[in-house]
Amino acid sequence: MLKPNKYLLILLATLTAYVLFEYYRPKPIDWRSTYQNDDKIPFGTQALFDLLPDVMQQSAVKMVRLPIYNFLTETKLPTRSNYVFINQSFKADGNDIKQLLAYVRRGNNVFLSAYDLPDSLGKVLGFKADVKDPAKADSTLRQNFVNPSLHKANGYNFFHDDGRNFLTIKKPSTITVLARNARKEPVFIRIHYGNGQFFIHNLPLSFTNYYVLDQKTSDYAFKALSYLSDQPTYWDEYQKQGRFDEDQQSIFRYIRSQPALNWAYYLVVFGLIFYAIFAGKRTQRIIPIVEPLQNTSLDFVKTVGQMYFQQGDHENLARQKIQYFLADIRERFGMNTSVLDKEFTEMLAKKSGASLEGTSDLVRLLRNAQKNTWLSESDLLALNGAMEQFKQTI
Repeated sequence: MLKPNKYLLILLATLTAYVLFEYYRPKPIDWRSTYQNDDKIPFGTQALFDLLPDVMQQSAVKMVRLPIYNFLTETKLPTRSNYVFINQSFKADGNDIKQLLAYVRRGNNVFLSAYDLPDSLGKVLGFKADVKDPAKADSTLRQNFVNPSLHKANGYNFFHDDGRNFLTIKKPSTITVLARNARKEPVFIRIHYGNGQFFIHNLPLSFTNYYVLDQKTSDYAFKALSYLSDQPTYWDEYQKQGRFDEDQQSIFRYIRSQPALNWAYYLVVFGLIFYAIFAGKRTQRIIPIVEPLQNTSLDFVKTVGQMYFQQGDHENLARQKIQYFLADIRERFGMNTSVLDKEFTEMLAKKSGASLEGTSDLVRLLRNAQKNTWLSESDLLALNGAMEQFKQTI
């Protein structure tokens, strides 16, 4: 049975603990400014989007999930319509702005509320979105409409906004100021362009759930949107949520959109990376000990030698031992062992490193054993001892 990998178990336990912790812990309020029409968080716009059809006296406000250029060039539009943008930043390239200008010129309306507005659009329409120095931030700054019928006695305070954003008018002849802040700076203007109108608003936070549902500020968004004509209205979500709607969302896109799942995703990714680094080495099974093959030839020699010794056949045993001993000398030192003379003795001592005296005694015993036809047990033991001693010295 395979033993579970401890690193994998630790990773699974950590992931499970994190998911349970995220599931059961009290959910903190998400104060991100998403302006998305399906977000119920304070700074989403679901409340306004759901209420807008009644305000515009329409059956529904259509959501757009296409770039401006694609929507205006690929969609069959009614003769007159409204196009609404409520974003943190309004992003449009040259082609988008060109189509947007042509759309308004034909008699349509564009309502645009954002803090960051492109200078390219401002140059054409005659305004600029400015930001005051951070030292002049004022979260108590009040906003109010210029129109007496929409004017509120105490104005509107959106205290999550720092009050630094305002609009500078470059072409007064074509621009009407609809709302100002307490410093008399325009924050909402109307621009006539061709047969249509641009409504430029510089405080998108006022359209979020927090302020639409607050009794003190709930009517501000609807008063601002009341300048739009009662005609088909399109609500842009492409700049906030991208091209695909909820039914077209991939599982990965959904995971990335949920904070808890997104963190769990990162935890799994980094966990797998650490696993690959620290535990990804090839796990090798224990290598069994393989006993080396026994040298049966030596066992045979020992058996035969023991038989010769027990039978008292010392001469035969001596000849066998001498034969194997000389074969070892030939293999190890490359010497000719056919003549065991003085020259052989000196050469063997020199090559083996053994003493000349000990080598001479060994060679003498070898010669005597080869010449004699009878050996006593003591002669055999002396010969064997001399050979073993010689082997130990080399």
